[in-house]
Formats: sequence, structure tokens, C-alpha cells
Amino acid sequence: MWDCEAQNVSVPIPITCFTRGLDIRKEKADVLCPGGCSLEEFSVFGNIVYASVSSICGAAVHRGVIGTSGGPVRVYSLPGRENYSSVAANGIQSQTLSRWSASFAVTKGKSSTQEATGRAVSTANPPSGKRLKKTPEKKTGNKDCKADIAFLIDGSFNIGQRRFNLQKNFVGKVALMLGVGTEGPHVGLVQASEHPKIEFYLKNFTSAKDVLFAIKEVGFRGGNSNTGKALKHTAQKFFTADTGVRKGIPKVVVVFIDGWPSDDIEEAGIVAREFGVNVFIVSVAKPIPEELGMVQDVAFVDKAVCRNNGFFSYHMPNWFGTTKYVKPLVQKLCTHEQMMCSKTCYNSVNIAFLIDGSSSVGDSNFRLMLEFVSNIAKTFEISDIGAKIAAVQFTYDQRTEFSFTDYNTKENVLAVLANIRYMSGGTATGDAISFTVRNVFGPIRDSPNKNFLVIVTDGQSYDDVRGPAAAAHDAGITIFSVGVAWAPLDDLKDMASKPKESHAFFTREFTGLEPIVSDVIRGICRDFLESQQ
Repeated sequence: MWDCEAQNVSVPIPITCFTRGLDIRKEKADVLCPGGCSLEEFSVFGNIVYASVSSICGAAVHRGVIGTSGGPVRVYSLPGRENYSSVAANGIQSQTLSRWSASFAVTKGKSSTQEATGRAVSTANPPSGKRLKKTPEKKTGNKDCKADIAFLIDGSFNIGQRRFNLQKNFVGKVALMLGVGTEGPHVGLVQASEHPKIEFYLKNFTSAKDVLFAIKEVGFRGGNSNTGKALKHTAQKFFTADTGVRKGIPKVVVVFIDGWPSDDIEEAGIVAREFGVNVFIVSVAKPIPEELGMVQDVAFVDKAVCRNNGFFSYHMPNWFGTTKYVKPLVQKLCTHEQMMCSKTCYNSVNIAFLIDGSSSVGDSNFRLMLEFVSNIAKTFEISDIGAKIAAVQFTYDQRTEFSFTDYNTKENVLAVLANIRYMSGGTATGDAISFTVRNVFGPIRDSPNKNFLVIVTDGQSYDDVRGPAAAAHDAGITIFSVGVAWAPLDDLKDMASKPKESHAFFTREFTGLEPIVSDVIRGICRDFLESQQ
């Protein structure tokens, strides 16, 4: 939250698309909304006078104060009220709210310094006499239960208004017992209906009281449940840095299904796993034998959850007397070490590239090799707690260009790859494999990440490759071999992991490397997922 102290000038405070009225602690404040905010993701309650839980920029667009390109906005704090109305304006449909503790209004913002001098003033360095300071937030919440959780509730005609309200009561009890707070779990809510609707995001509320009130105010939408569509939407759109997802914290979706889903949920489960989301299914009132003919897939729970091991599925016979089911579900959601789907092929792999620098390659083709390697590397989430990248160049000799522990950002890895110097020389691929296993993978043998080696070569090795490759396989390293020009197919297959057909690739020209990028990435993800089963 921002506390502003100003004297004679007013410099707009830069805010995000999701900054709410309650985040501003001034009776009157000038803010600067960014451009490019998505209208569909704005959360706005009211018209002219907006509930303080609303997005400031969303309210400003709704009111016509700014357009989608952003701009300065003046915010006026107002008392709370009842009956915030729902009005469609400027591409935004605001929502009704029966009451809220505080309100705000917006007008066109003014930059008095710019008007007086005709010069832009940087908001990063306030002028003398003006101080911007961020008021420290009080640390709250259950610090032993850190998770970013989306509750995906059933808002279909199948559940109906009465059971919908019982469902909301249950979710509220779960949120309360979780210990929502700045240092604890963060929660958001998505409603599955004909079209999924994100009711509120992770960053919208950091107190249990506000979460409970927000849940209570969610209205019943109706229509088909389309749970698969809603789960896919949640996995792809809900968990972003802008909406409050935290680095290193498990991402969780708790899906409530009353009866059975009206669409396919298996594909959505796959998408969620690819995005590192742990899917829990809470099923209520299983279909009776007479209803089974209407169910697309009776094994929908097993196919949608993170892992089909019993931990991620939860059943309640009905929506009545559900209090006893709250604590066991909370205990599951707080078991950090069981969140196996937080690990994905994009954030839990070590990939070493073994790059042929022999004379037959040539400098220009060597650059195409480096481009190929970079295009693979940039796909992965490289960080101190994520994917790791290393590179070795070889001729008769070997040179470690950088190891797994040298660089922890994608930008640094790509910069170093682009500047690797071409060695030139003979081709001893077998020795290079042994060197890489010993000197690159050896120091990180205790890493929890799965190990991959991608070999790129343009010719026949002067030494044996089968023995060193077999030793690498025995050490738990999966090998992809990529050959160009004169690289013998037998060598490529001898080096590649099984099945050989999906781990060995060949192209006649160096320009043909680009289409192989996606094949290698898919192969890494496929092998990673299989290793997690």
C-alpha cells in the first residue's frame, strides 16, 4: 500500500492493472495506469462510485476517464455504501455488490508539474520535497502452509442456486482454516459455467475476512459446467506474476464437481500439469447407475488430477454436513512436499549441450548450431530453483563453456551461448561424452532435476561412442543426438537413449536444424513426464 506525502507538485504514482482502491491510503491521489491491460481481467464493482475492492484502472476505463492505452487518473476515497450497481460501459461489465466498507471515484488525472513546465517528470526519482514510501505490510497468515490456490467452483444449472450457496460456504470454511495471509496461502476463485469467470485473483485479498466476504458476494451464473474448459482457462490465465503468483510457491487448483463434468476434462488436466499446476478434484454426489450413461468418462477424476495416487482426489457424498471434510482437505493443500505437479519439464531439468566445434563445421554453420541450442534453451524456466543449462564444445579436446552452476538467468545463458568462440579441430565425440558426464553432470549428481544431454555433431567420431553413451545412460542421463551433413545414422542411434527413433535426429543441411527444435523440446517433456509417473 502506498502512502504519499506531497507539497506543491503532484507526480502520478505508477500502479498496475490490478491495483485496487483499497491499496491507496490517501483521500486524494494521482496515479498512472499502464497501457495494455486486458479488459476481460478487470474486476470492477459499481458505477460512478466503485467499491474499493475494484481495480482502479478498470474503474477508470469503465468511467471513460482513460482508454486502454492507460494514463493519469485521480482517485478520491469515499465511505462504504450498499448496492453497488452493475453497468456495462466502455467494454467492461461492472458487477453488483450488496455492500463494501469503502468506496472510491475517479476523474481525469493531472500532472501539475508537466502542465506548469511543459516537461515530463520521472516518477522513478521524485523531485525534492516529495517522498514516496511504501508502507510495510503486516505479516499475516499461516507461514507453514504456503500455496497459491484457485478454487474452481461449479456454477452450473446442475448444481442449482441452493447447493451453489452451500458450496460457497464450504469453500469459505476451507479458506478460513488455511490461514490466508501475506505470509501464508493466497487464494482466488473461478466459477465454471457456460463460460469460465475469474471472480478474484490471488493478489486481490490477503486476509481471511476479505476472502470470506468476496466469496459470499459471488453470484450464481448457471449454464453447463464446462469444467474442462474452466480448468484449462485457469491453468493458462490465472497463475501469472501480474495476478499474484509467487516464485517457488506451489500452484494449486481445487476443482469442485457436483455430479460429473459436462465436457472433456482429461486434456485440461494435461495442460494443467504442463503449466506446473497441482489439480485436486473434490467430487460431490457421484452419479447413480441410472445416470452413468450421461457421463462422458466415468474415470474423469483419475484423468484430471495431478497424480492418480489417491492424494489429489477427494469425495463428499453431498453438500450437507460438510464441516467434517474441511480439515482433511486443508491438510492435503498444506502438504508442500506432495505437490508433485509443481515440477514440470520446463523448471525441473538439467540440460547440457555437447556442441561439435570440428573443422568440418565451419564458423557460419557453427553459428547456426548455437542458434539451434539457444532456441531450445530459451524455452525453459532457468533460475536458481528451476532449470539449469550447461554447454561443452568439443573437437579432439573438450572445453566447458559454462557449467550448470554458472548462470541462473535465461538472459545470461543466452548471452553466453551467443558468444561462444569456435574451436576448430578433429572429432572425438566419445571422449567428449565421457568428459561431460564426469565434469558437468558429476558435480550436480544430487540435483533433484532430471538430466538431459543434447549432442549436436556434423560428422563421424574418430573414437567409440557406444561405451561412453552407455555409461551416460547408466548414470541416469537421457541423450538426444542431432546429426547434420556427414554424421552417420549408426553413431546417432548408438548415442541416443531408447526408443532410438524418438531420440535421434538427422538433417542434411545446417539450416534444417530449426524444425528439430520443437522435436527435442517435446521429447524432453515427454521423457520428464514419464519419469514422474
